[in-house]
Amino acid sequence: MKFLHTADWHIGQLFHEYDRSYEHQQFLNWLVETLVAEKIEVLLISGDIFDSSNPSAASVRMFYRFLNEATTALQDLQIIITAGNHDSAARLEAPKPLLESSHVHIIGLVEKDAEGNIDYEKLLIKIHNASGAIKAWCLAVPFLRMGDYPAIADCANPYTEGVAALYQDAFDFAQKHNAENQPIIAMGHLHTQQAEITDLDKTERLIMGGVECISATAFHPDIKYVALGHIHKAQKIGGKEHIRYSGSPLPMSFSEIHYKHQVIVFDLNQEISDLKAIEIPVSVPLQRIPHQHQPLHEVISLLEQLPSADSSPEKLPYLQVRVLLDGPEPALRHKVESALAGKGVRLAKIDAQYPSSIKETPELITPEKLNELQPLDIFGKVYQSRYNSEVPNDLLQLFQQVVQEVTHKAE
Repeated sequence: MKFLHTADWHIGQLFHEYDRSYEHQQFLNWLVETLVAEKIEVLLISGDIFDSSNPSAASVRMFYRFLNEATTALQDLQIIITAGNHDSAARLEAPKPLLESSHVHIIGLVEKDAEGNIDYEKLLIKIHNASGAIKAWCLAVPFLRMGDYPAIADCANPYTEGVAALYQDAFDFAQKHNAENQPIIAMGHLHTQQAEITDLDKTERLIMGGVECISATAFHPDIKYVALGHIHKAQKIGGKEHIRYSGSPLPMSFSEIHYKHQVIVFDLNQEISDLKAIEIPVSVPLQRIPHQHQPLHEVISLLEQLPSADSSPEKLPYLQVRVLLDGPEPALRHKVESALAGKGVRLAKIDAQYPSSIKETPELITPEKLNELQPLDIFGKVYQSRYNSEVPNDLLQLFQQVVQEVTHKAE
């Protein structure tokens, strides 16, 4: 049987406040064409279908339109979808009874019985061939929140050990029902150890606490393929060809400007074969000007040389402007936007850099000394650390004026 693995669509995401509906629709159109061209029998979508737990009506409509087009184009296509941390598990599962008649399976929740035991049967999907015979089994595990995984007493990390226990128990449950020793695959939406992450992944990891790091050994060695989501860069994990992140189909930050976004395709009989990555066409490119930070007057000159817009706004490249400044530049955005008026780009981000200061051992400020510092002292230290220069006299006078006005009002 032929499988396609994808994840982290983030339908509804804004890229620096720009709507990405056009890009997502282009990807979904391409995906339907690829499913047909590759004669895919099973589509695995490993979480983060939407960018928000409360997606817009337009985003939901786009997703279900894709499901309809894919299952219409390939009558025997089976689709297995798991929820990610951005998805609302309950909302994603809502149309589940209707979709299962079209061989679309959605797993968002980890259900438990009255005693709190996980219902592993609900996480186990039978994969059939065109004649209806079971050919493989899928452990369709969604993003695991606190309480979803088994509680392990007296352990160093309850999350990682609990998640590993869930995958082991799910595999054991599948094996008990797998009388004909058919291959077992697994899905997951999680952060694995040694995974290479993007800038956006780093931000999410800080928000979530940075403890969710699962070892590749959490997946039983007899699992033939592990289809992962959550990390946006496509990669294999633990040196294993069969444990993979497909990565996001669209770039999620400017750190991904050189990434090759892709889906993973493979054949599964008793073993994995013909595993390959298929690169996703870029519908809206990312662009940096200049490639390295340069003084503002040089950057403005480069921007003014850009060609005028010759396509609809939704197709214009996203632009990151890199500029080297000596100090504060209050009119920076206005100057950049003026230079870009009518140009064939969309300004997404201005990355300002200042001369790097000499690295010194940071001064330890005790609570007693902090109480002795005046606002002007603190302002001077912050300015020095950011711009590597003394506060200009005119700015110093304005700050002193503000301090006096605030002090006067407080009295």
